[in-house]
Amino acid sequence: MDSFNEAFTDLADRVQQQAQAIDISRFPVSARNAYFKAASYFRSADFYLHGNWSDPRINSLWDKQLAAFDKALALLPVPGERVVLKGCNFSIPAIFYSTGLPGKQPTLILGNGYDGSQEELYHVWVKAALERGMNVITYEGPGQPTVRRQQDLGFIPNWEAVVTPVVDYVLTRKEVDADALGLVGLSFGGYLAPRAAAFEHRLAAVMAVDGLFNPGIQTLLQFPPEMQAMFNSSNATGFSFYMNQFLASPDAETSVIWAIQQGEWAFKGPTPFEWLSKWVTYDLSDVVDKITVPVFVGDPEDDMFFAGQPKLLVDHLGSLATHHVFESAYGAGEHCSLGASILQNQVIFDWFQDLVSKGKQ
Repeated sequence: MDSFNEAFTDLADRVQQQAQAIDISRFPVSARNAYFKAASYFRSADFYLHGNWSDPRINSLWDKQLAAFDKALALLPVPGERVVLKGCNFSIPAIFYSTGLPGKQPTLILGNGYDGSQEELYHVWVKAALERGMNVITYEGPGQPTVRRQQDLGFIPNWEAVVTPVVDYVLTRKEVDADALGLVGLSFGGYLAPRAAAFEHRLAAVMAVDGLFNPGIQTLLQFPPEMQAMFNSSNATGFSFYMNQFLASPDAETSVIWAIQQGEWAFKGPTPFEWLSKWVTYDLSDVVDKITVPVFVGDPEDDMFFAGQPKLLVDHLGSLATHHVFESAYGAGEHCSLGASILQNQVIFDWFQDLVSKGKQ
């Protein structure tokens, strides 16, 4: 994990130096691309550091990625606009991207998940949406990268408390079509977005990429039976002891170590037991019947984290759901169809644009 950090920090620093050497007045596109790259590499350098909450690199690298991203943001044809929205006892950092087109346009509200930032969404979703004539606003709530760092807040279950202020804001903007708002959730956002939509009814549609119904419970069921029994009996000391022994083992897979350490950090659960106790409460069972709008549910064929969860969400949504399996034969079968974003954009954006255009006929 340290060598990963060192490699990407070195790369980020070198690319940032390249960006700073570019004459922005003459070559703005080159400068923009270089700063976007530097920001991405600073984010990557931070990725595996969250097992030690006091590591100063967690904040110093993030400050660098924000600064590099903002330089690129200002160089877009229509510069992105950072705003800070007021939530309930927390602030919501957001970025609004306007198409610059005349009149009111469909608008997407994009949120990330368990570990992803709003900045990385520019590359995966925002650029493709702007090309299709849709405005976009990205945001972060408690537990997500900037809010976790700057406000010391972990994830909250009532995600509508994050999304509703974002909806309030976009409806004040003259370029936004109030009848064509789409809420998108990526990764763990595939749970957070449907959860918010159960209470926020000004949306035209939800896109869960990929759909999640009760991800924490699925995580618990992946533990050995004796660990499940220890957790279910509330043996916090024993559960955390054995989990920490496992995490320290040379046989532990990096992806598993990361998932647990990231969960402890993002949920502000400083022990494995405290993290999992919070994680298992994320369950749509009691609210799914309150969702009233169409929901696109992405389902990657070979998802390594949440296989079966999209279908579970589809089954509970019934006729409101559009279930789309992203196939491995097209390179789209991994978690969130990573590596096939062009195909993913095509399928999901076409679905949304078709839906809102029919609503106006």
